[in-house]
Amino acid sequence: MRRLRNTLIVIGIFQFFFGALFLLAPGPTASLLKLEPAAPSWANWLFAMMGARFVGYGFGMLAASRDPVGNVAWIDTMIGIQAVDWLATLGYLVAGELSLSQVTTAAIAPPLFIAALLIFHPEHSGYGARPAVDHA
Repeated sequence: MRRLRNTLIVIGIFQFFFGALFLLAPGPTASLLKLEPAAPSWANWLFAMMGARFVGYGFGMLAASRDPVGNVAWIDTMIGIQAVDWLATLGYLVAGELSLSQVTTAAIAPPLFIAALLIFHPEHSGYGARPAVDHA
Protein backbone atom coordinates (compact mmCIF):
# COMPACT_ATOMS: atom_id res chain seq x y z
CA MET A 1 0.00 0.00 0.00
CA ARG A 2 2.95 2.30 0.65
CA ARG A 3 4.05 2.07 -2.99
CA LEU A 4 0.58 3.06 -4.17
CA ARG A 5 0.48 5.97 -1.75
CA ASN A 6 3.90 7.17 -2.90
CA THR A 7 2.83 6.81 -6.55
CA LEU A 8 -0.28 8.90 -5.90
CA ILE A 9 1.78 11.58 -4.17
CA VAL A 10 4.26 11.74 -7.08
CA ILE A 11 1.42 11.98 -9.61
CA GLY A 12 -0.22 14.66 -7.47
CA ILE A 13 3.00 16.69 -7.45
CA PHE A 14 3.26 16.42 -11.25
CA GLN A 15 -0.36 17.57 -11.56
CA PHE A 16 0.22 20.55 -9.24
CA PHE A 17 3.41 21.55 -11.04
CA PHE A 18 1.94 21.54 -14.55
CA GLY A 19 -1.34 22.94 -13.30
CA ALA A 20 0.42 25.90 -11.72
CA LEU A 21 2.45 26.52 -14.88
CA PHE A 22 -0.58 26.56 -17.16
CA LEU A 23 -2.87 28.34 -14.70
CA LEU A 24 -0.52 31.11 -13.58
CA ALA A 25 1.53 31.63 -16.73
CA PRO A 26 -0.17 30.06 -19.75
CA GLY A 27 1.53 32.20 -22.40
CA PRO A 28 5.07 31.87 -21.02
CA THR A 29 4.54 28.13 -20.52
CA ALA A 30 3.52 27.71 -24.17
CA SER A 31 6.61 29.70 -25.17
CA LEU A 32 8.81 27.60 -22.86
CA LEU A 33 7.55 24.48 -24.65
CA LYS A 34 8.22 26.19 -27.99
CA LEU A 35 4.64 25.69 -29.14
CA GLU A 36 4.73 27.41 -32.51
CA PRO A 37 3.18 29.19 -34.22
CA ALA A 38 1.90 31.23 -31.32
CA ALA A 39 -1.73 30.54 -30.57
CA PRO A 40 -4.26 33.37 -30.40
CA SER A 41 -4.52 34.98 -26.99
CA TRP A 42 -7.84 33.24 -26.29
CA ALA A 43 -5.92 29.93 -26.15
CA ASN A 44 -4.59 31.07 -22.76
CA TRP A 45 -8.16 30.71 -21.50
CA LEU A 46 -8.03 27.00 -22.44
CA PHE A 47 -4.62 26.64 -20.82
CA ALA A 48 -5.95 28.23 -17.61
CA MET A 49 -8.95 25.89 -17.52
CA MET A 50 -6.67 22.92 -18.18
CA GLY A 51 -4.36 24.11 -15.40
CA ALA A 52 -7.27 24.32 -12.96
CA ARG A 53 -8.14 20.71 -13.73
CA PHE A 54 -4.52 19.64 -13.23
CA VAL A 55 -4.56 21.30 -9.81
CA GLY A 56 -7.90 19.65 -9.01
CA TYR A 57 -6.54 16.23 -9.90
CA GLY A 58 -3.43 17.01 -7.88
CA PHE A 59 -5.69 17.45 -4.84
CA GLY A 60 -7.53 14.26 -5.81
CA MET A 61 -4.30 12.26 -5.95
CA LEU A 62 -3.23 13.54 -2.54
CA ALA A 63 -6.65 12.73 -1.10
CA ALA A 64 -6.47 9.26 -2.64
CA SER A 65 -2.99 8.76 -1.15
CA ARG A 66 -4.49 9.03 2.33
CA ASP A 67 -7.03 6.27 1.66
CA PRO A 68 -6.40 4.50 -1.66
CA VAL A 69 -8.96 1.75 -1.07
CA GLY A 70 -11.66 4.33 -0.41
CA ASN A 71 -10.69 6.45 -3.42
CA VAL A 72 -10.47 3.93 -6.23
CA ALA A 73 -12.51 6.25 -8.48
CA TRP A 74 -9.72 8.87 -8.36
CA ILE A 75 -7.17 6.19 -9.21
CA ASP A 76 -9.23 4.78 -12.07
CA THR A 77 -9.95 8.18 -13.61
CA MET A 78 -6.27 9.09 -13.44
CA ILE A 79 -5.43 5.89 -15.32
CA GLY A 80 -7.90 6.95 -18.00
CA ILE A 81 -6.59 10.51 -18.15
CA GLN A 82 -3.00 9.33 -18.45
CA ALA A 83 -3.97 6.91 -21.25
CA VAL A 84 -5.68 9.70 -23.22
CA ASP A 85 -2.73 12.04 -22.57
CA TRP A 86 -0.23 9.48 -23.80
CA LEU A 87 -2.20 8.48 -26.89
CA ALA A 88 -2.71 12.15 -27.84
CA THR A 89 0.98 12.86 -27.31
CA LEU A 90 2.02 9.88 -29.45
CA GLY A 91 -0.42 10.91 -32.15
CA TYR A 92 1.00 14.43 -32.37
CA LEU A 93 4.56 13.09 -32.30
CA VAL A 94 3.90 10.58 -35.08
CA ALA A 95 2.14 13.25 -37.16
CA GLY A 96 5.19 15.51 -36.77
CA GLU A 97 3.12 18.28 -35.19
CA LEU A 98 5.22 18.22 -32.01
CA SER A 99 8.77 17.19 -31.19
CA LEU A 100 9.97 15.11 -28.27
CA SER A 101 11.60 18.20 -26.74
CA GLN A 102 8.23 19.98 -26.78
CA VAL A 103 6.20 17.27 -25.12
CA THR A 104 8.82 16.78 -22.37
CA THR A 105 7.48 14.40 -19.73
CA ALA A 106 4.19 13.78 -21.58
CA ALA A 107 5.89 11.09 -23.66
CA ILE A 108 7.38 9.23 -20.70
CA ALA A 109 5.40 9.84 -17.51
CA PRO A 110 1.92 8.58 -18.56
CA PRO A 111 2.88 4.96 -19.29
CA LEU A 112 4.95 4.87 -16.10
CA PHE A 113 2.05 6.29 -14.07
CA ILE A 114 -0.42 3.90 -15.69
CA ALA A 115 1.81 0.90 -15.00
CA ALA A 116 2.38 1.88 -11.37
CA LEU A 117 -1.30 2.59 -10.76
CA LEU A 118 -2.30 -0.74 -12.29
CA ILE A 119 0.39 -2.76 -10.51
CA PHE A 120 -0.32 -1.19 -7.11
CA HIS A 121 -4.09 -0.80 -7.66
CA PRO A 122 -6.05 -1.84 -4.56
CA GLU A 123 -8.14 -4.33 -6.54
CA HIS A 124 -5.04 -5.96 -8.08
CA SER A 125 -2.66 -5.92 -5.15
CA GLY A 126 -4.54 -8.00 -2.62
CA TYR A 127 -6.09 -5.12 -0.67
CA GLY A 128 -9.42 -5.18 -2.47
CA ALA A 129 -11.67 -2.23 -2.92
CA ARG A 130 -14.29 -1.47 -0.32
CA PRO A 131 -17.72 -2.79 -1.18
CA ALA A 132 -20.19 -0.25 -2.50
CA VAL A 133 -22.52 1.19 0.12
CA ASP A 134 -26.18 0.57 -0.58
CA HIS A 135 -28.13 3.62 0.60
CA ALA A 136 -31.52 2.11 -0.28
